[in-house]
Amino acid sequence: MTEECTQPPEPSEHEPPKVSEELTDQVSDAIAAASERATAESQVVEVTEDVVLEEERVKDEIEIQIDLLKDPDWVVRREAVITLGEMGDERCVEPLVRALRDGDWQVREVAVEALGMVGSPAVDAVVKQLRNWEVRKCAIRALGKMKDERVLEPLIAQLRSDEFSQDATEALVELGKPAVPKLVAALKDKDENIRKQAVIALGRLQDQDAIDPLIEMLKDKDWFVRLTAAAALEKIGDERGREAIKTLLQDSDMVVRMRVERILAAWKKRGAHA
Repeated sequence: MTEECTQPPEPSEHEPPKVSEELTDQVSDAIAAASERATAESQVVEVTEDVVLEEERVKDEIEIQIDLLKDPDWVVRREAVITLGEMGDERCVEPLVRALRDGDWQVREVAVEALGMVGSPAVDAVVKQLRNWEVRKCAIRALGKMKDERVLEPLIAQLRSDEFSQDATEALVELGKPAVPKLVAALKDKDENIRKQAVIALGRLQDQDAIDPLIEMLKDKDWFVRLTAAAALEKIGDERGREAIKTLLQDSDMVVRMRVERILAAWKKRGAHA
């Protein structure tokens, strides 16, 4: 039987054309990618808006606290200073520096602590206050709370002052180990007050790097510096120091000889109870 060749039926006007699976996948991928991009862009916009809003909120809060520094109630001013210190923003520096002049000592006290919390951004502004006699004491104390090497030279310079040398010594001791090299260098200063205060600070820090320089100070031309060096070595408690101190039993100054006898006796007694 002969097979008849027939043409396939014509597509109906209402029948949709056939689309390959590959083309369908490409379209789907493009739509998905566009959707992902739109989502990512939306998230970026949201994050940016959140950051901007947070910055504005912090800015507003800083301004609020700065305004509170003008409040007649010292308690309100004190709390504002504490808050500004906790914020730690460089915009808080100038208002906190002004708070060092506050009429109430409790506000000044927390201003010192607050500037220490702000740290490095406040160094330059606080160093400038060393020129002002009225706030110098507070400025020195604030510098002692900043872990920044830029405060060392200004504090060493304050050891020269009769009125503020004790405050500078306290500040340098509070800075700890980073202050040791500058203090050792200060032992060679021409000013006997600087040498004396440097010796006192090194004795309180009890750093092993200071032992040999302090032993050298037992030969200082000033009797009080020699005696202070002996006391500093006693605080550190190293055996090299005790042996070196014994030379002062033959010192030309009677006060030095008497005090060194007491220092050695106390050292021996402490060793016996150790």
